[in-house]
Amino acid sequence: MGQLVYLNGRLTARDEANVSIYDHGFLYGDGAFEGIRVYGGNIFRLREHVVRLLRSARALDIALGLTEAEIISAIAETARANHHTTGYIRVTVSRGDGLGLDPSHLTSKATIVISTEQLSLYPKEMYETGLTVITASTRVPPACCIDPQIKSLGRYVNNIMAKMEANRVGAGEALMLNMEGNVAEATGDNLFVVLGGVLVTPPTSQGALPGITRATVIECAEEIGIPFRESTVTLYDCYNADEAFLTGTAAEVIPMVRLDGRSIGGGAPGSTTVRLIEAFRRRTTVEGVRV
Repeated sequence: MGQLVYLNGRLTARDEANVSIYDHGFLYGDGAFEGIRVYGGNIFRLREHVVRLLRSARALDIALGLTEAEIISAIAETARANHHTTGYIRVTVSRGDGLGLDPSHLTSKATIVISTEQLSLYPKEMYETGLTVITASTRVPPACCIDPQIKSLGRYVNNIMAKMEANRVGAGEALMLNMEGNVAEATGDNLFVVLGGVLVTPPTSQGALPGITRATVIECAEEIGIPFRESTVTLYDCYNADEAFLTGTAAEVIPMVRLDGRSIGGGAPGSTTVRLIEAFRRRTTVEGVRV
């Protein structure tokens, strides 16, 4: 049997899984999503991802019609049906079908899709040598327009444009600034820097998504005794950091060794970064839901 996809309450063959051309997510980016990792049969921090999805849907006023437990069960069932013990799980929801911006035009309930895939964001060697990064001219939307805590479909157009900027100059990733000129995040990752022995990451109020991997790294830092604080981060801070790295579900934890033509620290992954990568990897096999 080929790959199966969960679509609106049932598992169906991937090639037969279709959504309407009038789906609000397709037409207007009116929806939310989550990316989740499976490590050795362990769906890492599944509940945390589902809770964030439900919060995004609630903020967008999208009624999913499923409880937290039902969504967790559907994700685990989809992974098991595909024998998906290592890889990526994508959960996408939209408001439903209907042409026109007004939600009163909708003719269906929310669309819910769960799929499994293999996803490698960066070549393996970059985790050992580190990423070259640029600063994108594309800014993150201000929180007064759309709260960065909402992992919405439409918001990621800006992130895609910033990623294209990085691609054009052969960089591995791009940092995105907020409207005040402070660093918010990378195109799909949170940013951490090490300044004077202290681990620092921008608060979500600066435009950063409250990443699940971000939270895990903060816990790892506390566990192994690395001083930590949330604080505004500027490009000046990044250029003068002792170390820097990015975190995300797809990216995991990856060193950032060069930014806008400047070497960060010694131009190679630093000791704090390496310790946190090791601590993060230890957690991935013990926290979550078994497939």
